Amino acid sequence: MNKAFLREDADDGEEDVAPLEPRLPTGSRNYITPAGHARLLAEQDYLIREERPRVVEVVAWAASNGDRSENGDYIYGKKRLREIDRRIRFLNKRLENVQVVDPMLQGDNEQIFFGATVTLSFDGEPEQTFAIVGIDEADASGGRISWVSPLARALLKAREGDACRLRTPAGIREIEILKVRYLPLA
Repeated sequence: MNKAFLREDADDGEEDVAPLEPRLPTGSRNYITPAGHARLLAEQDYLIREERPRVVEVVAWAASNGDRSENGDYIYGKKRLREIDRRIRFLNKRLENVQVVDPMLQGDNEQIFFGATVTLSFDGEPEQTFAIVGIDEADASGGRISWVSPLARALLKAREGDACRLRTPAGIREIEILKVRYLPLA
C-alpha cells in the first residue's frame, strides 16, 4: 500500500484510549489533602517543564533523520507525547475542581470526616487503620482509602465507639470504630 494513505501515527495498531482513572461523583468537588495536592502539582510541573520538552526534542531529532515509518525513536516518541498530553489534560481537570482539606484543622474531633485516620475492627478481627483521603491519593495496601469508597461512606459521620454496617459482596460486615484521629498525612 502506498504510504500516502497511511496515518503517520498509526504505528503500532494500538488505540489512543485513556486508562481507567478514578471518577469523582457527579457535581462533587475533588477533595484532597495538602500532601496529595502538592504531589499532583509536582507531577504536572515535571511533565510540562521536563518530560514533555525532552520527548519533543527526541521526536524532532528522529523526524530529521528521514523515513519516519520505520523510525523507532520517532514512533515511540509520538506515542509517549500522546500519553504525556493525556496525563497533563487529566491533571488540569483534576486541579481545576480541587478542594484542599487539611486534616490537622479538625483538631480533636471524634466524628469521622475527610482526612480522618480511623482504627477499626471488622467483625471482631484484629484492628486495622485507614486514612480517608482523596481519590487521587487512595492506596488500600498503604492504609489510605478514598472518601468515595464504600468503606469510607459507611464510616463518614460516625464517632469513636460507634458500630457501623458495611454491605460487601460476601455479606454484611460489622465495623467497630475504635479510634478517630486527625494526623498529618505525608
